[in-house]
Amino acid sequence: MFKVESTSYFLLLGTTLFLVVFGLIMVLSSSSVDSYLENTGFFGTVLRQGGFALIGVPVMLMISHLPLKFWQRVAWPMLIVACLMQCLVVFTPLGYEIAGNTNWLSIAGVQFQPSEAIKLALVVWLGVILSQKQNKLDDWRHVYIPVFGVGGGAVMLVLIGGDLGTVMIMAGILFGALFFAGVRLRMLAFPLAVGAVLALLMAVTSSNRMTRILSFMGAGCEELDGPISAACWQPLHGTWALASGGVFGVGLGNSKAKWSWLPAADNDYIFAIIGEELGLIGAVVVLFMFILLAFAFLRIMRTTTSMQARVSTAAVLVWLIGQAFVNIGVVLGVFPVLGVPLPLVSAGGTALLTTLGAIGIVLSFTRGDRSNTARSNTDRSNTSLRAASSGDDQ
Repeated sequence: MFKVESTSYFLLLGTTLFLVVFGLIMVLSSSSVDSYLENTGFFGTVLRQGGFALIGVPVMLMISHLPLKFWQRVAWPMLIVACLMQCLVVFTPLGYEIAGNTNWLSIAGVQFQPSEAIKLALVVWLGVILSQKQNKLDDWRHVYIPVFGVGGGAVMLVLIGGDLGTVMIMAGILFGALFFAGVRLRMLAFPLAVGAVLALLMAVTSSNRMTRILSFMGAGCEELDGPISAACWQPLHGTWALASGGVFGVGLGNSKAKWSWLPAADNDYIFAIIGEELGLIGAVVVLFMFILLAFAFLRIMRTTTSMQARVSTAAVLVWLIGQAFVNIGVVLGVFPVLGVPLPLVSAGGTALLTTLGAIGIVLSFTRGDRSNTARSNTDRSNTSLRAASSGDDQ
């Protein structure tokens, strides 16, 4: 457990642990008022999130010791089980709807998101499938049929539930894995166009999404007097929270937006609370940590000798960094409200566990490459010794 590892291993592990601890601090600050109003005490939300962190971090470290062949054996079972759980969400009364999206599974009072498990399963499955077909990626049949047939089917299950934000992240995982596997861009153009048209249709056929899009374009959000519309309330208060933070912030715990002014302050809009309490400096530190996280993933991808490890790492990179980009973009007003959390920072037990699991998988690749390199060096040394011994005998 504590033997010397590579620099990439400790860079990824250290950045992850920093974001987890920082996230717990910000969840405590942003959720204390709402937790008290929900009769769970000031520490209700952070204690729940801390419990998931205490489970997720050890699990991540245990996953980091699993060999590459283990992921080859469990890739298909993981994807099948995750899809079956999502089927329970969209095709049975066990599905639970929040904010217009049926993306939660409620069993015996416990709620979790199977779509997060599908993300994790896709990371492993894509690495295995594309490594098996690495010499056939010029043939569209070996790309479209498995990736967009099976993987796209898993994404469609989430789309049926109406969670367009999560679907966009999952689509990014598929295309990111194909891109870093070396699939030609012209082969990705057609499915990318189909996906864009499908996303547009899902947006225009939903009154809730159209309201968000129109509010993003400024419809009804530029009134100087009168009540603020429900669609404009969250993005406007998120912008005001960021603006009031200035350069140095109002101080940790001193946010005004968290006093029931900003919805989802501990989840989708936690970056607004970071900007308000810690200012521009705190926001830049968060951005820098995600840049460092992306650098760690890219470094692992560059040094790995396994196609499977490279593709799965790329899928995790697109997942976490892409989701962080979308979340921060929504808070800054670059994108309409999509409802995706900030990885490792926002409150959410299922998201935290699957994110730590994905990072554990990438950590296992760094250990696997290190073990393979050491084994290869040992084999070469033994061969040299045998050759030298043979020469002495002669």
